[in-house]
Amino acid sequence: MRKAKNAGKKHATTKRRKQDDNAKQIDDAIKWLLGPGIFDRLAFHGNTSWLAAELAALALLWIWSDSSKLTEAFDDARTHSVKLFGEAALTTYQGMAGALQTWTPRFMPLLQIRLHELMEQIGRQRHLRVGLWVAIAMDGSRATTPRTVSNEQAFCAKNYGKGKTAKYRKKKTKGLRRRKNAKAKSQPQAPQIWITMMWHIGLGMPWCWKLGPSNASERQHVKDLIRTGHFLKNTLFVGDAGFVGYEFWKLILDQKHDFLVRVGGNVRLLESLGFYTKQKKGIVYCWPNAAMSKKQPPLVLRLVKCRIGRKQVHLLTSVLDESKLGRKEIKKLYERRWGVELEFRALKQTFERRKLRSRKSERALVEMEWSIFGMAVIELFALKEQLRATPRKRRPLSFSKSLRAVRQSLKHLRDRPEHVSDLTTLLQAALVDDYERRGPKAARYHPDKKDKPSCGSPHVTHATAKHRQQLKHLDLQNAA
Repeated sequence: MRKAKNAGKKHATTKRRKQDDNAKQIDDAIKWLLGPGIFDRLAFHGNTSWLAAELAALALLWIWSDSSKLTEAFDDARTHSVKLFGEAALTTYQGMAGALQTWTPRFMPLLQIRLHELMEQIGRQRHLRVGLWVAIAMDGSRATTPRTVSNEQAFCAKNYGKGKTAKYRKKKTKGLRRRKNAKAKSQPQAPQIWITMMWHIGLGMPWCWKLGPSNASERQHVKDLIRTGHFLKNTLFVGDAGFVGYEFWKLILDQKHDFLVRVGGNVRLLESLGFYTKQKKGIVYCWPNAAMSKKQPPLVLRLVKCRIGRKQVHLLTSVLDESKLGRKEIKKLYERRWGVELEFRALKQTFERRKLRSRKSERALVEMEWSIFGMAVIELFALKEQLRATPRKRRPLSFSKSLRAVRQSLKHLRDRPEHVSDLTTLLQAALVDDYERRGPKAARYHPDKKDKPSCGSPHVTHATAKHRQQLKHLDLQNAA
């Protein structure tokens, strides 16, 4: 009788432990993310009632909520915070929003560096690098905000539609626009936030990002991130045909990094200049007239032709040694660059950030900052559990399944039913479906433009006597 009674107590304790394991796993994961020392250099006012890690944890719980309204999402976050930590950093939405508006610009650089440390920790050399390189894809996209005075003033282009190219397009499509406008009158430009993302190709998650108004330059954003951001040794930036230009490439090389970009008809290159003593097949030079007049040296690059799908593309890289970056690796890296497009789709469609909810521009930026960071943290948690289960081989993770796992675990912190898996099990299973496509995916859609314009081929010309004469004046003839 006593044995049966003890067995019943043991069974009840085991059942209670299983029911509470989601709370412990989420608590451990957040503490692992927001480890000690991250915010030590920040100075807070003496009347501040919350700790930085507590505010960051509350912001993550807020941004992970599936509630459509910001205030309801905060109510969920406060409830989860009390269950997990015994208290919430702040008890009102306005208080949290004000604190995040003030401290997010100072929190986010520190949190991104912490993100990089944990990515190195779980990825190690096998998944952190593709061959020799820490490959970082770069791309941009836009997210819409509510049409309020604050958002329009902050994010809309002031002279939208009044430039020369816009007037030319109006004149070019005058008859077509008249027929279309008869059915649906054009609306003024919606306020949008421009998002420039640097995406880690090896682990498949955001590395860093920068926000701006709708008319911001993604190339300028990348330049700012390269100057001020945190990047590892042997970083290779991979981009499409928009990331071109002598000044842009020279900045990457000056920062001791390398690049791999697609080039088209908007790029002019030289060959047979004689600047690079080890003349090999594919060696070209970028030396525009503006750089020559400023007595800046030519950039020695390598041009590689690859077939990606049905198209032949021209890829330009600063890595001249084929043993460090071969043709197969170049093709593989540029194909995997497409993952940053899928990341944007997951952010805007799966995470439902295509249109933000904040009606003030400052809070809209805060909402987007924490949305991207919250997305990266979920992917980091999933990668940690997946690489722990299968450290040698990794399948692409599914953000939709990872997000569902976190949200479901938050709903069952202390009362998880026995038929519902815990957070660790759900994250380990958050993988992309492993099936073979039988037909082309493009057949599902009807594109607006049947003949999509191609970026074309770069213009490669022989160096002239003028180029060689300028080279002699620079005294770089024998430079390697």
